[in-house]
Amino acid sequence: MASRAIWKGQLRLSLVSIPIEIHSARNSGSRVSFRQIHGPSGKPVHYQKVVQGVGPVENEEILKGYETDDGDYILLEKDEIDAIRLETKKTFELVQFVDATEIAPIWFDRPYYVVPTDELAEDAYRVVRDALRKSGKAGLGQLTMRGKEYLCAIRPCGDGLLMETLHYEQDIRSADPLFSGIEDDAADEELLDVATQLIEKKTAPFDASAFEDHYAAALRDLIDRKMKSKKTPRASVGDREGRPEAENVVDLMDALKKSLKDSKGKSTRSSRSRKKAS
Repeated sequence: MASRAIWKGQLRLSLVSIPIEIHSARNSGSRVSFRQIHGPSGKPVHYQKVVQGVGPVENEEILKGYETDDGDYILLEKDEIDAIRLETKKTFELVQFVDATEIAPIWFDRPYYVVPTDELAEDAYRVVRDALRKSGKAGLGQLTMRGKEYLCAIRPCGDGLLMETLHYEQDIRSADPLFSGIEDDAADEELLDVATQLIEKKTAPFDASAFEDHYAAALRDLIDRKMKSKKTPRASVGDREGRPEAENVVDLMDALKKSLKDSKGKSTRSSRSRKKAS
């Protein structure tokens, strides 16, 4: 199935703007997934948005609420949130560059492929890619997608560019409370020498294809065997027309995706002031 862009806009480097698309680099379809089934009836389990004392509610009746310290909720309309004007909704500007190896793994979140939208954009795209490759740098900037502004790093990846969302400083828990109890004494020299030799012996170039998700493979094997067995319990969804309408029974993931999609608003230019990445 063809990849669908999750963000379209401009990659900006100083006065140069390059039309780009961003695609997820993760293949979510490779994982084994399950659907919850009601055992007694054999029917799929759905999720409803329910208010205590009211019952199921429609999406258009739902507001976003921010809980205060007093336990009250500050209610926000969708239009009020959409009116927040961020340049990063349509522009991913590279505002700083760092050594590609300087960003510790703990900061990385999710990978995305960045591609030019058309042939006219490819020349400038290649210049940025090759400049990053030659300098050994990663570019830093911010962009807004799915209702959230992300800190991002971009660097060469094969013939293209890879963007990785990064955690903000406040998102990472300090390790000091967990590591402070570990003694800082030097390791036994003989044990250290053996461990170092073992590491060197097992050192090889990274190749992701050398590793297999054994749990997923075992699940698929179990499913295959169950499918071949006539003794396996089965559930039939029955007549599709008998299923509840989507507006009344909402799958949780579909509802979240729709909410994120609906939260996108029009983009206009805003202040360029940003905190310097640290």
